[in-house]
Amino acid sequence: MLKAFSLEGKVAIVTGGAQGLGESMAICLAQSGADVVIADLNEEKGRDVAAQIRALGRQSTSFCLDVSDRDTVNNMVSQVKSDFGKIDVLVNSAGLNRRYWMKDMTSEDYDLIMNVNLKGTFNTCQEVGRIMIEQGHGGSIINISSMSSLIVNRRRAVGTYCASKGGVNMLTKAFAAEWAEFNVRVNAIAPGYFKTPLNEPWIHTEQGPDALSQVPMARFAEPDEIGPTAVYLASNASSYVTGHILVIDGGYTIW
Repeated sequence: MLKAFSLEGKVAIVTGGAQGLGESMAICLAQSGADVVIADLNEEKGRDVAAQIRALGRQSTSFCLDVSDRDTVNNMVSQVKSDFGKIDVLVNSAGLNRRYWMKDMTSEDYDLIMNVNLKGTFNTCQEVGRIMIEQGHGGSIINISSMSSLIVNRRRAVGTYCASKGGVNMLTKAFAAEWAEFNVRVNAIAPGYFKTPLNEPWIHTEQGPDALSQVPMARFAEPDEIGPTAVYLASNASSYVTGHILVIDGGYTIW
């Protein structure tokens, strides 16, 4: 049964793979046998992660990518298909936040959040999904949503971020519904509070203990705790799973 979790012979793209959850998932995919392409705005860090993956004995390269720029996305996907011959897995981990209360959110910051988190997810899903359909053997797309797609976080100025991730959930379900006939599975992981560069700045403020008090497991997650979930959704172990939002939040959304 464990062979169902193997990614031997698979080619994966991880956007936002240069740090945080994206890096952890990329490394875990490689450890499970996949060749992994790192696509991230942080070009230098992306090269470092690709080098780590090659040290594991897998093929890897990196691209400087702004997921909100459709031409850049198209060029990256085309190059990966040319270099690796196929694309089996896409992990959409690129994302950002701007912490302003809704009354103070500027149009520019709103557009930035939506362009990266929602439009960027659409761009990569659509372009990679087209390749997967053309290949004829299906594939797995994993979008990184958030527990904040299901709730509005208490006493935190992240309302627009919540809205963007709610949109990611519906994109996930819409793509899953349309592409099931092509055996292209589309799922999302909805993480809770992980110790990532996106979260570290506020974890160490007075907001940290307040957030922690709302987590039944009474701790923040380590980034490497998300990797095995990505392997599950990328592999044949989840062959009958599509359109699902898998929450990893230490119980936060129980309440």
